[in-house]
Amino acid sequence: MTTNFVLVDFENVQPSNVGALTGTDKRVKVFVGAGQTKVPLELARALQGLGDKAEYIQVSGNGSNALDFHIAFYIGKLVGEHPGASFHIVSKDTGFDPLIKHLSGLTIDCKRTSAFGDVSPPVRISNSKPLTERVDAIVENLTKRKSGRPRTLKTLVSSIKALFVNKVTDDEAAGFVKQLEERKVVLITDGKVSYQLP
Repeated sequence: MTTNFVLVDFENVQPSNVGALTGTDKRVKVFVGAGQTKVPLELARALQGLGDKAEYIQVSGNGSNALDFHIAFYIGKLVGEHPGASFHIVSKDTGFDPLIKHLSGLTIDCKRTSAFGDVSPPVRISNSKPLTERVDAIVENLTKRKSGRPRTLKTLVSSIKALFVNKVTDDEAAGFVKQLEERKVVLITDGKVSYQLP
């Protein structure tokens, strides 16, 4: 079975929907700069929900491209430890692209994306399916996520959009939230979300 790694350049991209990877085989490594001493609570909770499949790696020292070199080092290290593994770098930094091209020439599967939602697994339900089935899929995903569930309305909406690979609008995502409220699986008070999942 292929090991899948997601390497996040946190200086460059601050994802809010990491919890969408709960229940997948992906391993997440979040690289933070030497001067970055705080991470958002939502991200910390989402990573905690991934258990031993997630970790923070703080870069030692400052300097131009210091974090990029750390990510490149870890890819090399992980290739040695997990032959055949695949890698997904989450960064807006196109400086990774020559490295990715070189890895591809060595038949190492590595991609870069600027949006974390591109690595999230899509919900395998067509928009032609009844609304109830799509809401069921969201409930199932939230149930699996446990401590990585969104805690604010804003992150719940972005998490739902990521589940459908951003093929739903903000209004449609808000409609899903309303359905979740009507089912009494979520309670929203002052923008904060609590859950009563099955």
